[in-house]
Amino acid sequence: MPRPRKLLLIVLIAPLVLLTASLTAFRVASAWRESRTGAEAAPATGHFISAAGLQIFIQESGPSNGPAVFLVHGTGAWSDIWQETMAALAGAGYHAIAIDLPPFGFSERPSPASYSDSAQAARINAVLDALNLESVTLVGHSIGARPTVEAALARPGRFRLLVLVDAALDPKEVPDQGRPGILARAVLSPRWVRTPLVAATATNPLLTRRLYQKLIFDPADATDAQVAMVQRQFQVRGTTAAVGDWIAEIALGTSPARNQRRSSYAVLTMPSCLIWGREDSVTPLPRGQALAELLPHATLAVLEKTGHIPAVEDAPAFNTALLGFLASHQPESLTGQAGLQP
Repeated sequence: MPRPRKLLLIVLIAPLVLLTASLTAFRVASAWRESRTGAEAAPATGHFISAAGLQIFIQESGPSNGPAVFLVHGTGAWSDIWQETMAALAGAGYHAIAIDLPPFGFSERPSPASYSDSAQAARINAVLDALNLESVTLVGHSIGARPTVEAALARPGRFRLLVLVDAALDPKEVPDQGRPGILARAVLSPRWVRTPLVAATATNPLLTRRLYQKLIFDPADATDAQVAMVQRQFQVRGTTAAVGDWIAEIALGTSPARNQRRSSYAVLTMPSCLIWGREDSVTPLPRGQALAELLPHATLAVLEKTGHIPAVEDAPAFNTALLGFLASHQPESLTGQAGLQP
């Protein structure tokens, strides 16, 4: 082979070889790190409950006879992200329940993988069935708002109040049902391709802080404690592969859920509150304003100098907004119950 052609071949192949080697190293590191079962790794602050054929990890706080507030986290988080909110709710007399929605946190992952909004909504309602809870306030953050709304659409009579926090929702008159692009399908369809990519990015502890900072307004709010909290789930066996399965289903799914249709929201007649960070660059404020107009009985609370995760970035302001909404819609029959504050 002539020398120039050989050099060109080396120039073209070398980066591919380096990329492959790097991704392989990240995948090996994730497999080594993910060595414990969910039950072994889960904190003692919560417990598992059998629901929808899985062992689902939840955390509870506050009086068991208090009005129930069910909290659903967003991408990459788990129930502990609601820690300060649960303490505030418990202190006000509410029964706070936070779920680890698979594949995040310590809950068992479904096999075969199933992470559509309807499947996740069924898990939310199954946990509430197992806890024998009705007249629930349902709170969903970010992409967790999608199964949150889907659960409310499936059982609207169960939910007394609905709270959406910087929700990753953008319903249309006619949802886009187009096929994903060729590149997305090439990268995400084969598990052997997507899993190493997830190992190098989403579940890579070296990137946790940087990814977290992209979601919030003040980078200093990505404290060591918050970063360690997010990373705790990375020790659970099969996390990287499961997150890859979830990403693939979210990105490649072509059957729009009901939460993607504007017409669906007419049945959500319960009082609703949208809590939004003014500086959110992930789901900008105009989305919250549009959702507030779409829901029949909605209010919008905007938090200043706050990005996509207000419950962490400004917990006092977030908790004030949430508790204020709950108190303004508290039935008189429950006032004074178990220390409940009006």
